[in-house]
Amino acid sequence: MSTQVPSLVPGLAGIPAAESAVSFIDGQQGILEYRGHRIEVLAQRSNFEEVTWLLLHGELPTAEELTGFRAELASYRELPQGVVEMLSKLPADGHPMAALQAGYAALGMHCEGKLCARGDDIAQIIAATPSLVAAFARLRRGEEVIAPDSALDTAGNFLWMLRGEKPGEIEQHVLDTALVLHADHTMNASTFTARVVGSSEADPYTVCASAVGSLKGPLHGGANERVLAQLEGIDSPAAVKVWLDTQLHEKGKVMGFGHRVYKTKDPRATILQGLARELFEKTGTTPIYDVALALEAAVLERLGERGIYPNVDFFSGIVYQKLGIPTDIFTPIFAMSRVAGWLAHWHEQMADNRIFRPGQIFIGSHGAQYSEIDSRG
Repeated sequence: MSTQVPSLVPGLAGIPAAESAVSFIDGQQGILEYRGHRIEVLAQRSNFEEVTWLLLHGELPTAEELTGFRAELASYRELPQGVVEMLSKLPADGHPMAALQAGYAALGMHCEGKLCARGDDIAQIIAATPSLVAAFARLRRGEEVIAPDSALDTAGNFLWMLRGEKPGEIEQHVLDTALVLHADHTMNASTFTARVVGSSEADPYTVCASAVGSLKGPLHGGANERVLAQLEGIDSPAAVKVWLDTQLHEKGKVMGFGHRVYKTKDPRATILQGLARELFEKTGTTPIYDVALALEAAVLERLGERGIYPNVDFFSGIVYQKLGIPTDIFTPIFAMSRVAGWLAHWHEQMADNRIFRPGQIFIGSHGAQYSEIDSRG
């Protein structure tokens, strides 16, 4: 009697792993929704704190709920001194994503049996994430950690704690909108990681630390760093077409274009491109921005009919650089936003949890004979 061998789907591409009401994507139409709300509307009319509440609770907050949530976040932004001391002892040349992962673990140990018992861990993690990133960025430069400002929102506080100067209105608006755009994106690698670790009933600090480990990879959160490096390697807008021809001829990658899900232009890229235009018009252009515009035009001319368009990573790094943010902080900013989605999915997972235990297709051998060590080789 023969046994049918299941077929392998590499990367579980397209295989449903959970039922979720958090976000929705239609890649053919270029649609992204959070809890039924189109991303274009949220980016234009909402803000990161409101969107975070929406993802966590399923509905937009009332004015009273939003005020209370903002106050709760403000109360948790300052890091425990023990966590700051831990960050100060990490290697200054280490990647900030590794520091964030360690920071979550330290925060969880510090709060174990305290905040978790009261159910305040979600607000603690969301509020502390920008503080962890900014604190490590300053400590590695030998600078003092800056205390958060209760008058500023998440985006404004991050820029303040990172740079030591109050952000302008346009800067705060641009970063806040970028956080809205990155807050969730269905079952991506880091969200799946969060669900898998959460399914073991690990605490949410561990869940977010594991998701950061997944996001750290260059095929996921690290893509915008690679886009910026690519743009910096092109001498000028005039050199773009020759560079692109060479890449296509040699079958090299053109970072920042195409997406596993979207077969049209990523709606987040359209929004971020508009923000970039607004930011650069008000604060002045840069050579790298001019190169980016030329590259987008060249790629659309050559590959647009194949459904290859800019994705959100193409513009985000350019915007962050203009805001004075170091390149290796780009991916931690992604985490500052996506932590809202991770925790929304974790909460959803725990409502009807079953530990993940996928199968495998065994391709090894059977019946191996053990040999004593002196007779091997």
